[in-house]
Amino acid sequence: MDIVVCILLGLGLLFFTGGTLGLIRLPDVYSRLHMAGKIDTMGSISLIAALFLNEIEMFDMAHLLVGLKILLVLFFQFLASPTACHAMVDACLRAGLAPWVKGGQRSDP
Repeated sequence: MDIVVCILLGLGLLFFTGGTLGLIRLPDVYSRLHMAGKIDTMGSISLIAALFLNEIEMFDMAHLLVGLKILLVLFFQFLASPTACHAMVDACLRAGLAPWVKGGQRSDP
């Protein structure tokens, strides 16, 4: 079980590292929000899943209840993060922020 937890922790850290590099390197807010919506959600899910597996390793009622609460956090994270990123992209479009186009010319949204 510890090996699976370590693998999930490593995957989560790898996803967060990729998300951080994407936030630094990508050209516009839409690309950055796409990176945050996808990669950071997967990183969070991997870390929370590792926490869940580590918690239910000792099988008694107290650890089981804490594990169920962690699963609820995982479920709400899976729903809330992409929804929030979508709402931010919609707000940027409504504000008139044009997406980046290769070559430096911007198009109207």
